[in-house]
Amino acid sequence: MSSTYFNDIWHQSQHECELLSTIDYERQHQDVETTVATMNAAVGSVAADADAKALLQSSLYEFYLRYICLSNRLEDVYDNMIQPQKRQLVRKLLDACLGRVVELKHDLVNIDLMEFSYNDEVVERLRLTPMETELRIPRYFLRERQQELEFRKKTMHEILTKLGWLEEHELEETVTTEIEAIRMLQMHERARQGRLRAHFMKEIRILKEKGKSEERTEKERSDSGLLAAMKIQKMWRGHTARRITRRRKMEEMILIGMLPPPPAVVKERAEKLEKLQHNEKRYQAQAFYGKEFEERQNALKEEIRAKHGASMKEDIADEIRAWVKDCYDKTGKLPDFPSEDQGGSLHIFSRPGTESEHSRSSARSSKESRKTKDKSKSPARSGDLNVNENQDEEVSFQPAPSVCLPDIRAEIDLFNDTWRDKDETGVLSQAAYEDMIYSDKYQEVELEFRRAVDDVMRQEIELLQTAVGKKVKKSSKKTRRSGKKSKKKKEKDLTPDRTTESLYEELVTNGIIRKYPELRLKQFLGDKALTARIGTNPSPGDIRQILTEYCILPLGSDAIHNCTPLIRSILLAGPKGSGKKALLHAICTEVGAVLFDLTPANIVGKYPGKSGLIMLIHLVLKVSRLLQPAVIFMGDAERPFMKKIPKTDRTDPKRLKKDLPKLIKNIAPEDRVVFIGTSNLPWEADQKLLQSVYNRFIYIPRPDYGAMSHAWKTLLHDYSGGISNLDTSAMAKISDGYTIGSIDACLKEVMTCKRKLQLRTQPLTNAELINVLCSRDPVYREEEEAFESWWSKTPLGRRRQRFLELEEERLLEEQAQAAKQGNA
Repeated sequence: MSSTYFNDIWHQSQHECELLSTIDYERQHQDVETTVATMNAAVGSVAADADAKALLQSSLYEFYLRYICLSNRLEDVYDNMIQPQKRQLVRKLLDACLGRVVELKHDLVNIDLMEFSYNDEVVERLRLTPMETELRIPRYFLRERQQELEFRKKTMHEILTKLGWLEEHELEETVTTEIEAIRMLQMHERARQGRLRAHFMKEIRILKEKGKSEERTEKERSDSGLLAAMKIQKMWRGHTARRITRRRKMEEMILIGMLPPPPAVVKERAEKLEKLQHNEKRYQAQAFYGKEFEERQNALKEEIRAKHGASMKEDIADEIRAWVKDCYDKTGKLPDFPSEDQGGSLHIFSRPGTESEHSRSSARSSKESRKTKDKSKSPARSGDLNVNENQDEEVSFQPAPSVCLPDIRAEIDLFNDTWRDKDETGVLSQAAYEDMIYSDKYQEVELEFRRAVDDVMRQEIELLQTAVGKKVKKSSKKTRRSGKKSKKKKEKDLTPDRTTESLYEELVTNGIIRKYPELRLKQFLGDKALTARIGTNPSPGDIRQILTEYCILPLGSDAIHNCTPLIRSILLAGPKGSGKKALLHAICTEVGAVLFDLTPANIVGKYPGKSGLIMLIHLVLKVSRLLQPAVIFMGDAERPFMKKIPKTDRTDPKRLKKDLPKLIKNIAPEDRVVFIGTSNLPWEADQKLLQSVYNRFIYIPRPDYGAMSHAWKTLLHDYSGGISNLDTSAMAKISDGYTIGSIDACLKEVMTCKRKLQLRTQPLTNAELINVLCSRDPVYREEEEAFESWWSKTPLGRRRQRFLELEEERLLEEQAQAAKQGNA
């Protein structure tokens, strides 16, 4: 597709984003308490709270879905657009919209009191399909870090090869001696003579059989010939009739959607190859114009410094001196110069009534100052959104203030000022606009010189104040700021003289940093829920979405991470084979994260003693910060908090019991690090200790019929020939109760290399799969009930249970009031 096409989509998305953000901004400033009070006057207070909750949930869910659709479109535009200046603006708007999606998700969780939100009425009103409401992971997370990831893979491979954990296959040129060559020739010649001898004996045997057949009489020969012709005719007609019937049946099943269309392998491969080549050309063009853009920026910046540096400094200094003189003439006192934290001289000339002619001419500087002030006034990002806290309090309907909305509005204003009415008719080149680069770099250089001049002018004003006789007060801003920082105890660096490479190699050698299989999140099979569900029965698509919002987006982009609520740790709970580790590997793959494994069985005998444990925690935290994004993993997450450890367990799982909460707490808000635990027996742990470590608990249930049917079709699609006749609907019903991991393992066990070769003559039958599937344990009802009971004891589960009890009391009160009115 042409660049004009994506340019049109960009303009359309900008217009939609402007309308959406305006409505969202107005809704942010509405007072929900006023709405509740109005409803209280009309109906009862409890009923008003319920109605306000439903109204707010519907409003938030609509914004949530619209921002998802908008983000998906912007992601497509950013991946295909070539012009570097446009890509910068699209990238910032995309990150802000994705951050807003995550913010709205957290608001919905606080309202619905479960991790998964549904509202069928909103989806129907917006005319969206469930597939359209799934958030797409930005491709730039991996594409723009490709060189870094390749270097890291190469380093990991070299370390593992050096340790002897990987076999290194090198093509070594071997010199063949004359005797070895003669032996090789003799071997091949003997094999050739053996094949000729076998062929000669076969011909003799055929001639003998032919001689016997010629002894038949002519009559027998004619009769047998007629019978043979009739038999061939019969078999051929039956074969053609069956083939036509089978083809018609297949076409009918494909038409009604019961079978997937047969893959045209050659055509599909050609289309894929063509698309890859087209995308590669686009990516090369993006890299070329991006590099050219950076080079031109640096060149123009140096040119502006050389040409306008001296005059720029003089103008700024004269402007500040004029302001000082004006203040002294009016008040008789020398003014206090704003500190660097306040914005310096920009803070002076951005105030109403203090702009000189020069400051008015440099409106951009004033705009920068206002932006700085707005950011300082904007609501602070919540440090750690932990639903474990305040779990017994009533649910607040008021959504949290948005940090991303001001960024969205700023990018929209920039688009309207620069790009909306820009005439690009006939502009085919995707190179950057020179005048825009010059304007941006001029403002950047002016800001740099202004900071330098501000330092000089502060010293001048201090000297003048000393000369006048006024005592100079040292700026207390910096003192207070440093005092604020000193409240948090600075972590001691136990390895100050070690390089990152040496620490990385040590952790790889000890098996703490592990290599993981590359899995995409879409390989977690299943669609989004078509209708509303309860919180303990999400669809696979809902699980993919929530992990994208909680883990992948904050880890993949620094901009998204800085403006969204922080989640330090997540627990994935579910039966064996439900895909917990696959999801962990998918999260790491989607963002190119480094995986640290702190599973109790993995750290046995490593870093022994108390000092060794302190060093292990320090190394994990230090290297994870240096190699962001990073994922710290713990399998069997319940074992460190079990009340009684089995005597047969030699892994000492309680070794990290006291240090895990400290490790989670030391993940700073600016660190793109997440701690993920997996458990298939979470109820065996001390729940209070478990909840002190993990912020979020996500339950992965066994798949339902729809997910199981989709999994059978998808997994069987990997094996060609003889499988299209298999009744996947019957298999999905028979395998009800099993996990998709069990199905995958069953298929791998049945579909051996020998069985694959036999598929054309012996198609796969349901009985073969059922026999292997019966040898595996399903997820029993008792285990499901144990998971549901455990989830109800989590902080979010308890809050939801409390809310349902209040709802039940409200219904009883309404029934009682209705009964009284009826009696009256």
